[in-house]
Amino acid sequence: MVVVGKVGNGCKFTPTTNLALLQKHQHVCGRFQRKQFSLSFICGLMLFALGLISLFTGHVASHLEYYSFKFMKGALSSKLNRHPPINIWKSKASKLYYGCSSRDPNFPHAVRGRASNGYLLIATSGGLNQQRTGITDAVVVARILNATLVVPELDHHSFWKDDSDFVDIFDIEWFINSLAKDVTIIKRIPDKVMRSMDRPPYTMRVPRKSPPEFYLDQVLPTLLRRRVVQLTKFDYRLANNLDEQLAKLRCRVNYHGLRFTKPIRKLGQELVMKMRKMATRFIAIHLRFEPDMLAFSGCYYGGGDKERNQLAEIRKRWETLPDMSPEGERKRGKCPLTPEEVGLMLRALGFKNDTYLYVASGEIYGGEQTLQPLRDLFPNFYTKEMLASEELKPFLPYSSRLAALDYIVCDESDVFVTNNNGNMAKILAGRRYRFKAFRFR
Repeated sequence: MVVVGKVGNGCKFTPTTNLALLQKHQHVCGRFQRKQFSLSFICGLMLFALGLISLFTGHVASHLEYYSFKFMKGALSSKLNRHPPINIWKSKASKLYYGCSSRDPNFPHAVRGRASNGYLLIATSGGLNQQRTGITDAVVVARILNATLVVPELDHHSFWKDDSDFVDIFDIEWFINSLAKDVTIIKRIPDKVMRSMDRPPYTMRVPRKSPPEFYLDQVLPTLLRRRVVQLTKFDYRLANNLDEQLAKLRCRVNYHGLRFTKPIRKLGQELVMKMRKMATRFIAIHLRFEPDMLAFSGCYYGGGDKERNQLAEIRKRWETLPDMSPEGERKRGKCPLTPEEVGLMLRALGFKNDTYLYVASGEIYGGEQTLQPLRDLFPNFYTKEMLASEELKPFLPYSSRLAALDYIVCDESDVFVTNNNGNMAKILAGRRYRFKAFRFR
């Protein structure tokens, strides 16, 4: 690199300049030095030079900035163009997911008859998918206790007021037979055992997310002593962290052992076929925006005192619910998205307004007024009530059977979206990753 500097008043040199050359020109510099210039002239000359320098460098900088931006824009554009456009209906990551519910050959078979430690009765709690979680855990707990499981009893007294029994929703024969190698399941306690009991079944409620050790230490001694034990309000009563074989059993129950009854499966598939006739691809949205969901969440959606009073009244049904700050819950991301927010999210992701939607929901808080913004964003909007008004009539009095229909359509959809990470969303996420080529969540 060549560096340009100055010697004296305006004499230039470079590193290649030698001493002799400097001496040769020394007298020239001396003549300039001997000339007298006024101070104002020197200052004016300096200002003029500075002006020229700033003008020149300003033009250079602006040109450099312009051409740099143009070059970077072109380079970035060419780099992006090398990648194919993103297909929002598919995922390359789907091949990374696989099932893990297969039974290990070394997993011991279920005990039979007198080898069992007793009979386990289970009373589930909540809506369909919360009860499904309880049933799944009940089978695993029966395995831990080496007990015979009596087909679980469904909740008839919750917010949903559904008096359906297990046999009305799930294929009971399939449930018993498909899990026979893992756990012995019976429909009811044998009469002989009931007659031999001098007291009613012992009732317990275990803490939530209890580890297997708790059941062995606290429940098993009572089971051995009383022969029949009932575990009440059985939801989320088993820890998530289980050994591999028990975790696989949990998956076998949830994704293989629990199959809906034939009438539910038939109508569910008819709903799917109707959606397929209208569009080759569709999105299913599980829209949990019912009054009970909003009350349980503790969130506020701008409805004033009317909304606050209505949801506060519903919250009284759960005595153990703590006081919540609506602003705090929203900051933590715990508030269910509104129908409009779901629609805006889908549009932002790239789904066009001609996309077909199947909306799985119960009674939406605020009714059609709340749903209208989503309808405006996606006019091809359908529900089970719109697709099967006559066929649906036998199911209408039973919220759990209606939820089962929604479960089937959501499972078969091309894309599944939920506004709240609840029980159905979690169960379907696992099933779709396991059984489908791709599922968007």
